[in-house]
Amino acid sequence: MTRELIVHRAGPGVTVQDLGRPGYLAFGLSRGGAADRLALAEGAALLGQGADLAAVEMAGMGGEFEAGEDLRIALTGAPMRAAIDGARVAWNASHFLPSGARLSIGAVEAGSYGYLHLGGGLDCAPVLGARGAHLAAGIGAPLEPGARLPVGKDSGSGGTGMVLDPAPRFDGGTLRILPSLQTDFFDPAETRRFESIAFRRDTRGNRMGVRLLPDGDGFHSSAGLSVLSEVIVPGDVQITGDGTPYVLLSECQTTGGYPRIGTVLPVDLPRVAQAQAGATLRFRFVTLDEAVGIERQEQSHRAGLRKDLQPLIRDPRRIPDLLSYQLVSGVTAGDD
Repeated sequence: MTRELIVHRAGPGVTVQDLGRPGYLAFGLSRGGAADRLALAEGAALLGQGADLAAVEMAGMGGEFEAGEDLRIALTGAPMRAAIDGARVAWNASHFLPSGARLSIGAVEAGSYGYLHLGGGLDCAPVLGARGAHLAAGIGAPLEPGARLPVGKDSGSGGTGMVLDPAPRFDGGTLRILPSLQTDFFDPAETRRFESIAFRRDTRGNRMGVRLLPDGDGFHSSAGLSVLSEVIVPGDVQITGDGTPYVLLSECQTTGGYPRIGTVLPVDLPRVAQAQAGATLRFRFVTLDEAVGIERQEQSHRAGLRKDLQPLIRDPRRIPDLLSYQLVSGVTAGDD
């Protein structure tokens, strides 16, 4: 037996992802990494290991995977229909995947990106300090049938059979945004309208970013398209030539010349990435002090995720309000 995950079938957007490669902007390489970084933290909590370990990211569609030897797994992010050897298993939960067992994962039921985590993480050879694919930069490639992915030593704490209630982020919502150096290129009336209207997530979108369609006219700045190309990062909201906002994500380019009306806080980027086509999104400007407080609160939330775990099957001896449950519903008297 070999400690590996064997790929028998994979959707077109299935890749290995981790937290990405920070520090290479000067060389023209954006951070990359998982589209939904919160999902990595949730998987780490379920398996009792670090969030820096690589996992399988599934965009829209999963695949079929086999355990080379006994493995612990966790499923997070956009919920997908999953089964082990034909038996349905819960999402946002940890499970035991025996050697030779087949894990089948179907299409998303909500959201856009689902994640398969392994106890010990995927141990693919690192490139520039990370294991994740960065397709826009030509690093790595989508997984194909026949791939055999090495799995690291499982030194995580805890077993399996735990479930985590995920933070809501799969049906749009409000995005908190900081003013950028170019926000003043837009008339105050334009920025007020930017906050007041709803946007629909366009069908066009990928790991580089998503296009949002405004409810009404597009947005235009006094600078037009004369902005000099400069550094951009995930979360920046560029206003393209037709006045349409484009929110940049993990594999965005490193420089751009479209004016930026603001930058979405990192805590809200999973909501952007997970929004399905047609989902409604809104923007709300916050101050720098507010943004720092929001991000600190999110760091505390992620650090404490393990305290929120619950067993998939509850032990009656540990249910304090057991007598409040209807325990005999459906019970009928037997034949005399």
